[in-house]
Amino acid sequence: MVNIFSEKTYDWLKWISVICLPAVSTFIVVISKIWGWADLGSMIAQTVTAVGVLLGALLGISHIQYKNSTENKE
Repeated sequence: MVNIFSEKTYDWLKWISVICLPAVSTFIVVISKIWGWADLGSMIAQTVTAVGVLLGALLGISHIQYKNSTENKE
């Protein structure tokens, strides 16, 4: 079975989805309230969160495939 991502890409995307995107989403929500753009900020933050969930799902699939391929080799 072929992995979706290389190890380096997996680590990079995991960092983005676990650290970066939640931080960006929170920043957008806070700043948009300060500037009075709550509706726009909410839509943007929800979009960023949706991208994070998609990346998480793809990373989960890649992890399962990697785990299965290493278990089959043993």
